[in-house]
Amino acid sequence: MKLDSLFGGIGKALSNRQFRRYWTTNAVNTVGRWIYRTAVGWMVWDLTKDPKWLGIVAFADIFPMVVLSIVAGAISDRIGYLKVIRLMQIGMCLMGAAFAGVVYAGYLTIELIVWISILHGTLEAMSTPARVSIVNSLVSKDELSPAIALNSAMFNAARVVGPAIGGMMLLWTEPGTVLVLATATFIPFYILVLFMKVEDAGGDGRISWDLIEDIKNGVVYAWRHTGIRFLMLMLTAVGLLIRPVMEFAPGFAAQVFGRGPEGYAMLLSSIGAGAMVASLWLARRGRSEGLTSLVVSSLVVQSITLILFAFSGNIYVGSAFLVGLGYFMLIGGVSSQTLIQNTVASDMRARAMSLFILLSWGLPAVGALVIGWIASFAGLQPTIAAGAALALLIWLWARPQVARLAPVLERTDDGAGKPG
Repeated sequence: MKLDSLFGGIGKALSNRQFRRYWTTNAVNTVGRWIYRTAVGWMVWDLTKDPKWLGIVAFADIFPMVVLSIVAGAISDRIGYLKVIRLMQIGMCLMGAAFAGVVYAGYLTIELIVWISILHGTLEAMSTPARVSIVNSLVSKDELSPAIALNSAMFNAARVVGPAIGGMMLLWTEPGTVLVLATATFIPFYILVLFMKVEDAGGDGRISWDLIEDIKNGVVYAWRHTGIRFLMLMLTAVGLLIRPVMEFAPGFAAQVFGRGPEGYAMLLSSIGAGAMVASLWLARRGRSEGLTSLVVSSLVVQSITLILFAFSGNIYVGSAFLVGLGYFMLIGGVSSQTLIQNTVASDMRARAMSLFILLSWGLPAVGALVIGWIASFAGLQPTIAAGAALALLIWLWARPQVARLAPVLERTDDGAGKPG
């Protein structure tokens, strides 16, 4: 039996040889990135024991997405996705090696972690729009929805495996060793993209002052497109009010549940486990119809689940709620990404995806900074729960919009891509 006849959309996407290679090596790379993040999060808590510093480091790591992702999307559309990915990936390898050297030499300080996190976040911000957008160039349109869901399944499987490996390694070895392992996992993906050739993967122009006009046109296009604008508003709610809980997992593990690195890894892995199941379900589903409704309904479940987690009081009960949170967080995020890629004009793709990245990955930096400051005197549990309660109010506004916007976002005819 052929691969593309198995498992619905999953088999169809993985039967594409070039996508399969990209997906596999990027999986190894992403596991390494989560090992890296796990080590950094625990080093911050070990140095400071202060949720405020967790928020500051999370802000330093993620905020470059807010500043640079739109620029990165415009650059990727102009000079090509592969050029950007190659340059940023070699930067990640060099940065990881240098960070490990600093830890081994005994020069680690919280201030140095902040500066390294800014560099790491900058490399991520510049490469992510290209890494997300290139999937559309690797698969046909009927493979797009399962391919995006498989990419998310890979990312969330890595979010289970990476923290588990990183957390266990922190029990038995030094943080420098954890960083060395993480850096080694970046290399196979760099080798693949170094020799990969892809058609229709961004432009072949040069960077010039016209880039500013490109950025403006991308923002205006997304705002005027009623469906994409709606999705961006939904992503803003999750990015500010729901997603930042991940940055405070070390604080919940130690301060609320009285656990060490293994508790931290358990919490992150629980979110990743739920998200991985959701990704596989979406990949198996393999179609865009009904995704608009899933985006909206997922928000109410995320809000309620996060409130229950905040006051659970037991790490096993809390982890169970985080499985549900991860499941519906992924449903909303991947459905939004699929709908944007489904409806966006081809020459605006990386710029539109850069806005998606800014809101879903970059905006949590702002949320983490604010939540960390409030939690330093109000406590983690009530602060996280209050944010989830605000998200419920946004769901009340969004629910009536589904019937009007679903035909715009889920269309497959030639009208896709036009602002409506």
